[in-house]
Amino acid sequence: MRYAITVEYDGTGYSGWQRQLNALSVQQVLEDALSDFLKEKIVLHASGRTDRGVHAAGQTAHFDTLSEIPAHKIRFAVNSMLPEDVRIIDMRRVSCDFHAQYDVVSKTYSYKMYVGNTLSPLRRLYYTRVLPPVDVDAMRRAAAKLVGTHDFKAFCSTGSSIKTTVRTLYALDVASDGDEIILTVTGNGFLYNMVRIIAGTLVFIGKGKLPEENIDRMLATGERKLGGKTFPACALTLERVLYPDTENKN
Repeated sequence: MRYAITVEYDGTGYSGWQRQLNALSVQQVLEDALSDFLKEKIVLHASGRTDRGVHAAGQTAHFDTLSEIPAHKIRFAVNSMLPEDVRIIDMRRVSCDFHAQYDVVSKTYSYKMYVGNTLSPLRRLYYTRVLPPVDVDAMRRAAAKLVGTHDFKAFCSTGSSIKTTVRTLYALDVASDGDEIILTVTGNGFLYNMVRIIAGTLVFIGKGKLPEENIDRMLATGERKLGGKTFPACALTLERVLYPDTENKN
């Protein structure tokens, strides 16, 4: 039988989603707990990787098992075995042709920042601090240029082995509330560090360090050097992953 799980985790203490030889990953702690409870080797296939320090409110993965234990009982038991910073928040049986990675329709990420001269101790693990002033309206105008289907090569860090850098962003919202700025971006897929580079570039534009027209130049030329710096991982959260049918949507 095949099950899909929705996972919430605080990525602060992990090397990322993917299992590694010399560092603790979210995939490892989940696979170990599932394997211990089900008494068989469990291998998880996720919607995609999250990097070191990145969080998730709705990561999706699937696994196969010979067990016929009901999903809710597996979830309850395995959650009791997991560390407090990782939880399975939903688990359901899916068809054997469902694939958590290849069936993805869209993913939504959020990137959280606050504007201030003083470090906020309570937000240091989940937000990025930006020094004032910041023109949020300029950030919004620049963000609008990124919505649609483009070659996002300029928004990808080196080290990726993907075949194409063309992606579609369905929405990119820049919301402000008090001293906080939150980017929410939905797309059909994301390149390595893409959201963190978008965040850094938009903030550089908002601070007047880059002209808004650099977004057009980046899309046209693929030149990474035209953008802002790659912002820290701690402020990035995978919010949800959507699939074609309602049964497999988060």
